[in-house]
Amino acid sequence: MAYVDGFVVPVPKKKLDAYRKLALKAGKIWLEHGALEFRECVADDVKPGKWTSFPQSVKLKPDEVVVFSYIVYRNRASRDKINKKIMEDPRLESMMAGKEMPFDGKRMIFGGFESLVALK
Repeated sequence: MAYVDGFVVPVPKKKLDAYRKLALKAGKIWLEHGALEFRECVADDVKPGKWTSFPQSVKLKPDEVVVFSYIVYRNRASRDKINKKIMEDPRLESMMAGKEMPFDGKRMIFGGFESLVALK
């Protein structure tokens, strides 16, 4: 069953276009190396909760928006192999070199997930 890397990222609204451009380039690299799907989704209907929520999880500031992202792989072994290639790909390194990231990486939440249910 598919394996998924998931991310929740706080992105300043004024840097959303720069984030989108970076994500488009990165997504193409992930797909080229074998990822099955690459998605970047901007929060549209997420409100602070009583105890927890997407905004609270990343300590969202008033001038920021939550981006929920995920990458789908065939399985965990495929993901590990693809991510090893990604880390060695000079295009990704050159995208990051000398540039200010368009989000606060210290508040990004991420992890790998095994699929439990997959319906189409």
